[in-house]
Amino acid sequence: MAQAHNTHHHTTGWVGWVYFAGLMMMLAGIFQAIAGFVALFKDNVFVVSSSSLLVFNFTQWGWIHIILGILLFLASFSVFAGGAFGRVVGSMLAGLSAIANFGFFTAFPLWTIILITVDVLVIYALLVHGGEVREEE
Repeated sequence: MAQAHNTHHHTTGWVGWVYFAGLMMMLAGIFQAIAGFVALFKDNVFVVSSSSLLVFNFTQWGWIHIILGILLFLASFSVFAGGAFGRVVGSMLAGLSAIANFGFFTAFPLWTIILITVDVLVIYALLVHGGEVREEE
């Protein structure tokens, strides 16, 4: 007779990191969208000309930020529900957000460093402890 294995996992205090990641994804999405709208409609706010950006002009950069922001915001709801979709999409979008923000380094270096740091923390929390949210319920 086969012995049943105990597959019940205990949640740890690290589940708070996942909720933190979901909240940071939501906030980062809002911040990305705001930066995108500023780049589209008030590009004179930025201290550099569009020609000194690493890759894109302000219109392209604005749309990239808006799209990333919306996707991050929507994926955060899946993270709060413990879904694998949110963890995968959130990790990928946080990585893309970090790369995209690096291209904006010459415009706002301190803000870029802050956003990249938040993206790295989101990736860590989602990949290492993301499965604990569903187990907690």
